[in-house]
Amino acid sequence: MSVIALRALRDDDLDAVFSMMRDPTSVALAAFTAANPDDRTAFNAHMEAVRRSPDNLLRAVTSDGAFVGTAASFFSESHREVTYWIDRRHWGQGIATQALALLLEEDATRPIRARVASDNVASRRVLEKAGFTPIGTEVSYAPGRSREIDETIFELR
Repeated sequence: MSVIALRALRDDDLDAVFSMMRDPTSVALAAFTAANPDDRTAFNAHMEAVRRSPDNLLRAVTSDGAFVGTAASFFSESHREVTYWIDRRHWGQGIATQALALLLEEDATRPIRARVASDNVASRRVLEKAGFTPIGTEVSYAPGRSREIDETIFELR
């Protein structure tokens, strides 16, 4: 089994992050993505703002030392939330589950929330394994699908 770890996101990770966040299959599944995943200028500006904010905890996810994704926590409105994105080539290996567990050790804020497209069964399962429970749903516009979809809100206490 691979060794999964978190580390600070580095400048040399940004090309890989941009690439994985442009994958059409990943974008459709994640649903709540950048309006235009191919806009590198917007991506760079977003990443600069995320990395600069002291309220954000942004980590690179590694498998045996190789970059495979990101995991983060941040404030959205009045709640702390988590998010993660694993390169599609590494799906189904338990990496997101392990990365989220590591992130939750680093960010002990409780309650903490997560949001997921309601039909994203794999991501829902990752959250449930970490102890999150659904607390509600809402309909939101999902740029990755160019339409409104059901979104489930999870919380870990």
